[in-house]
Amino acid sequence: MDTRPLLRFGRAALPIVAILVFVVFVGSTIAVAGETLGYDFLAYHQAAVRLLHGEPLYDTSIQATGGFGLFYYPPTFAPLIVAFGFLSATTAVWTWTAILIGSFAGGVAILPVSRTVRWWVVLLAGLSWPVAYAIKLGQVGPILFLLFAIGWRWLDDPVRLGASAALGTAIKLQPAIIFVWALLTRRFAAVAVGAVVLAALALAAILIAGIGAWTDFFTLVRQVGDPITTPHNFTPGAIAYRLGASVEVASLLQLASTVIVLGSLLAATRWATAEASYLVAVIASQLLSPILWDHYAMLLLLPVAYLCAAGRWWALLIPLVMATPLVSLTPPIVYPLGFGVALAGTLGVGIRARAADAT
Repeated sequence: MDTRPLLRFGRAALPIVAILVFVVFVGSTIAVAGETLGYDFLAYHQAAVRLLHGEPLYDTSIQATGGFGLFYYPPTFAPLIVAFGFLSATTAVWTWTAILIGSFAGGVAILPVSRTVRWWVVLLAGLSWPVAYAIKLGQVGPILFLLFAIGWRWLDDPVRLGASAALGTAIKLQPAIIFVWALLTRRFAAVAVGAVVLAALALAAILIAGIGAWTDFFTLVRQVGDPITTPHNFTPGAIAYRLGASVEVASLLQLASTVIVLGSLLAATRWATAEASYLVAVIASQLLSPILWDHYAMLLLLPVAYLCAAGRWWALLIPLVMATPLVSLTPPIVYPLGFGVALAGTLGVGIRARAADAT
């Protein structure tokens, strides 16, 4: 049987299906969000308003993460969001939501993979609960997706690589692991560019929020960064703790996870291709975080795109098990396992690809 017409039809229909699925699932999540739309972004907005009124950037009385209006991002994020303080909360939320959707679309558009794989990423994103949830909350995940995609596409461009890593680090600390990767792979020019960008943002943060904002920030990090007992956390240690493990056993499991992730990063920089080792660093940036929310898993679409481009189509299952229709059935363990499978798969494919290049 000649399957070529069917394949051609599938390729032609994929973009239409992908866009429709994204609009239906993500759009419906936004439509029914009501007052919870931009739940996390409103913390950024409130921080911006405080700055414009000469008030402190942080509330250091916070003892746990996850509540409403809690801002615990680095001071370098302040120069990037302060302008939102001039807008009403409603206008700011909708503007930010549009920026998130645009950031994700831009990130997909520049992925260094085939057109077919990019449309698969859009389709998977439409089905993905982490993507819909991140956009609904107003989380920075789609912006990090764009910045990581820029780094991936321009691995050998020190300006784009360094600037994208710096902006990611300015928004959240986790992307700083990209600088570690850049040092290990001898991309010193990119590190220098990133250092300049971060220094400029740090200076701007001091001018806007005052030097005391840094002390307040590190105080908050110590207070809200418990990887074991934080509710709704998806780190391996936190899940083990909720399943009945003692704090000591859960902490050992979390430590073992950290060691494995760091070992994988070192192995990738030594034996895998540059793009694979970069994506291992992207995955590590989330797994090394003491807090792993479910919406962080939207960044797994990057290694999934890499694996599919390498012919490992089984990777489609990683985001599919986190699909919105399954969210009420998805056990918490799926999220760290998804990260682990993506890490192992990316590392393995990268090592084999580099070995093949050497022969």
